[in-house]
Amino acid sequence: MRKNSIKNTRINSEVMREISQIIRTELKDPRVSTMTSVTDVNVTTDLKYCTVYVSVLGDKEEADKTLEGLRKAGGFIRYELAHRLNLRNTPELKFVIDNSLEYGMKMDKLIDEVISKDTKKHKEEGKEDEETL
Repeated sequence: MRKNSIKNTRINSEVMREISQIIRTELKDPRVSTMTSVTDVNVTTDLKYCTVYVSVLGDKEEADKTLEGLRKAGGFIRYELAHRLNLRNTPELKFVIDNSLEYGMKMDKLIDEVISKDTKKHKEEGKEDEETL
């Protein structure tokens, strides 16, 4: 199975949907934040390993606690995943914090600041041009 095949894409989306649901409804670990979302899942082509990217709304300490809770609950999540999906192998789960949303918000803020400075500069230049006329 190729990495970008339709089958692999479907498996990734199904695993992502099920893991999200398990974390949201079944997991009772107090370390796992309620504001945790699964942003992406990459299952290897042999279905042995799965990297789960999670995003946590909050500070770094809360993200670290959530990651620790997810790692401890990895066996339970894998067990539930095996019951929900009919796969040849149930992949071993590896949880990773996804900072792309945080990075995107930071870049959006920087772009907004540059645009506001640019428009302010153009307004000032426009007033100077009117004064010289």
